[in-house]
Amino acid sequence: QVQLVESGGGLVKAGGSLRLSCVASGSAFSISAMGWYRQGPGKQRELVASINSAYSTTYADSVKGRFTISRDNARKTVYLQMSDLKPEDTAVYFCCMIGRLWGQGTQVTVSS
Repeated sequence: QVQLVESGGGLVKAGGSLRLSCVASGSAFSISAMGWYRQGPGKQRELVASINSAYSTTYADSVKGRFTISRDNARKTVYLQMSDLKPEDTAVYFCCMIGRLWGQGTQVTVSS
């Protein structure tokens, strides 16, 4: 059974950085598109970044230039490096094996 387990969330001051990690179990990771979504207080879940099996990436306009998604197929892990964090980045961040599976989420809180 495939599972996704996120880690790396926490509390950080504005301007700071965090790196989120998502480890997948199972054998489908290397052929799967992976994404990071977030859901802020009172907001809908939104796609933050994605990376496909060919390492092509997409980003929400709000995070371009600040966030970087990457993957390590040998470790079955997808990362989200977040820099220059802003209070509006505060949300629960979810890892996603696109079209298939969600992680449980990890809280990111950015204080001003």
